[in-house]
Amino acid sequence: MSPFPRPGRARPASAVAAAFLAAALAAVPSGPAHAFTGDNHEDITRAALPWEPVTLTAMADARSGAINANDHLPYFDVGPLHCDNADYLEPRHARDYPRTRDEATTELLACVRTSVARFRTAVRAADGLVDSDGKVRADQGDLSSPCVWDGKPGRAKCAVLEQLGRGWHQIEDFYSHSNWVDRPAPGPVGLDNPPGLGRTDVAPFLDIRRYSAMTDAEWTREARERIPRDLTTGCYPDMDSTGVKPPDCAGRVAHNRALNKDTAASARSRTGDNFRHATTGATAEITRQWNDFKAELLTAYPDHRRGAQMVCALTHDDPAAACPAG
Repeated sequence: MSPFPRPGRARPASAVAAAFLAAALAAVPSGPAHAFTGDNHEDITRAALPWEPVTLTAMADARSGAINANDHLPYFDVGPLHCDNADYLEPRHARDYPRTRDEATTELLACVRTSVARFRTAVRAADGLVDSDGKVRADQGDLSSPCVWDGKPGRAKCAVLEQLGRGWHQIEDFYSHSNWVDRPAPGPVGLDNPPGLGRTDVAPFLDIRRYSAMTDAEWTREARERIPRDLTTGCYPDMDSTGVKPPDCAGRVAHNRALNKDTAASARSRTGDNFRHATTGATAEITRQWNDFKAELLTAYPDHRRGAQMVCALTHDDPAAACPAG
């Protein structure tokens, strides 16, 4: 999750939680964070995207950018929107761990599923940026007034940015909340010091564009096979994919105590260069995700160079002037 301490508040009944989770994942359609801080999300997103300044701010701003929309209530308390609760330790590290590898993988796939759904929706929303002849629609690319990240119909550019931002947030969080890029502290590996994979590549099971063209059953099967047995994210007391809030994370790899690299000051971040590895990994991942989204628009909308015009409209502050048809 994001890296602000979360305020205490009453927890909804499990039935309400389950109903909200179902709605949130179907759509996938502020408070403090339990993953990268808003500032860190902003730095990562700005480093990854070669966009013009007004558009980049609409996506990346630490307080009001689309990339941070999932860190506002009620999305903040939905674990799959932050890649939480995919925790697991092999028996050699912790006997009788209370979660199986399959249960942890199911939670991680729920996180990936939200990004796949957002990607598909963003591709559809981009159709509104350009008319049938390939001309940018000035009213749909206008950012003279701020976008509102409420999921309601509005300007096409705002709709695309919201879908991308909400789909990319948990992908950035994955690099902070998991052991994909990091190393453990010196000493015994176990519950409070989980193993680190020390990977420098982007995660192969975050191939969102590829999965968007597959059935959910097909890509879920493929992604499951790509997840290492020693991969873990942290347990956080939010809604998991079943809509149930665990009472605590006792006996599990805890987000706050053991694993998160949400800020440079966290215990896991202070081991070696773990914080830099997390931000570098997340930046490389968003660069991949943006390049894949561009490629999908070019493929999905080839007539009259509509896809190319959509990319131009998404990256420029005044697309009507910057992206002439022809």
